[in-house]
Amino acid sequence: MAAPRGIQKLSNELLREILDHIEADPEKLVSLDRRAYLSQESFRPPPPPQPDQAQDVGHFRLTCKRFSELGAVHQFARVTTRFSRKGLRRLDNIASQPHLARHVKKFSYMVPYFYVEGRERVRELLPSLPHSLGFLDVGHFTQKVSDQKEIIASELDAQVLNKAIHAFTSLQHVQILRVQDEEDSVLLSYIRQHADVTHLVELKWAPACSHSTRTIGAALLATKSPCSRFSSPMLSPQSAVVLAEQRPRSFSTLAAQFTCLELHFDDSSTDLDSKMRELSELFKTVFQTAKNMQAVHVGFPSHRPLSLGLEEVFHHVHWRNLLAFGIQGWRLHSHEIIGFAQRHWDKLKGLRLRDVLLKEGSNWKDVLSFLRDGMPRLDWVSLRRIGYAKHFDEMYAASGAEVPDDPPGVASESDDEGGWDAQADAEGNVDGDSEADDHGAPGPANGDSEEERESDDEHGPAANEMDFPVMSPDTPSSVPWCNCNGQSYPESAEDLGDNGISVTNMQRKAWEKWVVRRCPEHSGK
Repeated sequence: MAAPRGIQKLSNELLREILDHIEADPEKLVSLDRRAYLSQESFRPPPPPQPDQAQDVGHFRLTCKRFSELGAVHQFARVTTRFSRKGLRRLDNIASQPHLARHVKKFSYMVPYFYVEGRERVRELLPSLPHSLGFLDVGHFTQKVSDQKEIIASELDAQVLNKAIHAFTSLQHVQILRVQDEEDSVLLSYIRQHADVTHLVELKWAPACSHSTRTIGAALLATKSPCSRFSSPMLSPQSAVVLAEQRPRSFSTLAAQFTCLELHFDDSSTDLDSKMRELSELFKTVFQTAKNMQAVHVGFPSHRPLSLGLEEVFHHVHWRNLLAFGIQGWRLHSHEIIGFAQRHWDKLKGLRLRDVLLKEGSNWKDVLSFLRDGMPRLDWVSLRRIGYAKHFDEMYAASGAEVPDDPPGVASESDDEGGWDAQADAEGNVDGDSEADDHGAPGPANGDSEEERESDDEHGPAANEMDFPVMSPDTPSSVPWCNCNGQSYPESAEDLGDNGISVTNMQRKAWEKWVVRRCPEHSGK
């Protein structure tokens, strides 16, 4: 069908603006020096487009060759695929079409738990499950077990990943995510509550994480991919130890080309400190090789913060181009934070210290005072759920209560490949298989109360605000700049109200603004 001449006369720039109103341009990744970078949401894969949006873009692409090319940017800039036969087949189909593959800038790889014990004995377990678990199809599990074994034995995943990453000539970002479908979630929950059945079947994340990281890394190296950003929000320490023993040189080779590294370690055991200490030398090799880093995040579970010294992981590294730095779930002394910041005083624009607890003898006012006076380029600082280790232990560990974890991202129902169906159909039904049986189950919640989520700057309009203060209701629109001359600020760190015991959410928000010299009255709530 020929396009109306009036539309054809529009420039490509204007047509892209129109497409942005239908569906935001997926090429526009969050800038590294913005507060939204490394926010919880930044780790999640993009949600699939709404059916009507995908249909509109699909119809737009079918109009003519020029419109097809413009629309392809929106449909294929971000590709999400699963470790499954169906997911790998779709990935192979995209890779087989260079005119589509060249648009891919972000690749999200969703990996399920691996069945590692009693793989052939799944049938013995399922009939014994109580009826309260609902209907579980035995064939579903036996087929998944068989598929996993065959994919790994035949190296199908490695072959497809190599082909895809080689075809993704504009690739910037690769992330590995953990995913559960509803049936696996129910089965995993049952196994955790009944230790007597673990000899029949067991699902583990460590081997899945290790295998997916190894195959992705090998593909990036083999294809000499331009990818410069890697993230894994559910990295297993056990798998990292295994990979470190097998391919230490590969890690350093990849690190040399990366400008962004986002790692969040997930571990349910109690010896996280010892496992991370085993990785200390690997961290040293990788970080000292990664001379081009612009943004780094290393995080640990909020409910079990790491106790290792900061430099046991970072080894006094100095990244000359570092713009944003984040850590999560860590017990530290104030001088450790100050020491790292001091090494990067002239470039660092964003600092995230989420769930960081200060050890005895340290005070947040000392950290904040240095950040305010010694970091002239700091545009934003995030202090979400900071506190003191002693208070944390007294309130939660001693009482038996558990702090809800705040992992940066887990694949869920909204993270399926449904968006790819629309892309394939718009291209001429590249792969018309239904994805209805391959949806992910919701991952763990972020653990924050609704009140805190709504009031948190990282989740509201101020999440991306850096230079221009948000106007408060009491500020007339004729006053775009703060005119209080800093009178609303505490004069010194001694006036911040730091009692050395605990930190309230209201305090940490005020402290964030104090550090970057933002007026509490004129920079939003």
